[in-house]
Amino acid sequence: MEDAEGKPRVIIREYSPSTDRAGTEAVDRECEVGQPGGMSLHADLLGDPVARIRNSPAYLMLVAETSAQPGRIVGLIRGTVKSVATGKSCPGAPAFASVGYILGLRVSPSHRRMGVALRLVGHLERWFALMGAEYAYMATDKSNEASVQLFTGRCGYSKFRTPSLLVHPVHAHRLRAPRRAAVLPLDARDAERLYRRRFGHVELFPADIGAVLGNRLSLGTFLAVVDDGFRWRGVEHFLASPPASWAVASLWDCGGVFRLEMRGASRLRRAAAAASRALDRAAKWMRVPSVPDFFRPFAGWFAYGLGGEGDEAALAAKALYVSFVNRARGRAAAVAVEVAALDPLRRRLPHWRSLSCAEDLWCMKRLGGGEPDADGWDWAKSAPGQSIFVDPREV
Repeated sequence: MEDAEGKPRVIIREYSPSTDRAGTEAVDRECEVGQPGGMSLHADLLGDPVARIRNSPAYLMLVAETSAQPGRIVGLIRGTVKSVATGKSCPGAPAFASVGYILGLRVSPSHRRMGVALRLVGHLERWFALMGAEYAYMATDKSNEASVQLFTGRCGYSKFRTPSLLVHPVHAHRLRAPRRAAVLPLDARDAERLYRRRFGHVELFPADIGAVLGNRLSLGTFLAVVDDGFRWRGVEHFLASPPASWAVASLWDCGGVFRLEMRGASRLRRAAAAASRALDRAAKWMRVPSVPDFFRPFAGWFAYGLGGEGDEAALAAKALYVSFVNRARGRAAAVAVEVAALDPLRRRLPHWRSLSCAEDLWCMKRLGGGEPDADGWDWAKSAPGQSIFVDPREV
């Protein structure tokens, strides 16, 4: 099957798990993150190409198939639709909108600069519109010029937010926790009440937060309080009379969806990392900043729903994050969190710069050429707030 110019056609269709798994995995391998000839980050979706979106309320995966070799996949894209808070300031209940999220856009090197990515995005946006989505957004590395140009130059997206992805490795030794902050677990029902009451207005807060907290991959919600005399008397008492400074966050097991692996590292780099781990295990009291074995498949945890109040909320947030890293020992190799550029809690969060991304780039657009709100407000072009809610189902 050929187009008007006699070239093989590329067909966009829905992913079929019975026939397309090997083809999509091949495209993912061709598009591993990293520089040619250097180290690259490989993601193993554990045999399920839909794994990264399967936990969302509505999702779709599309593939691009070439007619020159029927069955050969040359591109793919994933998307989800959900209802989230827009962060718009308004009286009463938080303002919500239905949004589509684009992730996992891949095109085989042999079929780039042929319009395949543009067609995949267009098809997914039409599905978003059919599902009632008012906006679409995506995230990319700001250094990925091809992706930025595609979305902002050809697809009509605006540069929207620039959050930071902060990553801390997990060591054999325990990190020192702030002494003045106490960390305690919350049950899922109390956590949902707290989130809805205190953070329901935060940008991208999901309307189905209960489903997120109750997911099998959610490892729990934890509260940190900077108050020596604090006692938990239930969520209603907490909301009515909160301590002076506190923070809350939840944990997500990304290892239940995918495993990561750094490939292409030199023998010297691997040996140095192994030596640091051996010393850390043998002498935990030295608190050696050891490098986990990132060179074999490893699991990561993701901290989400981070928020807090009070003059020392950043200290409480640090206590939470340190407790997460310590909790991950023997279960994950790293713990990550994504925070807004203006979030005051980020300044105390421990992380390794070499593993983190100081400025991610999110882009957004209003779908269907719709007009802004009656007051002229357009979320895609709005000013950023202090915080964002990063849904762990889309990491």
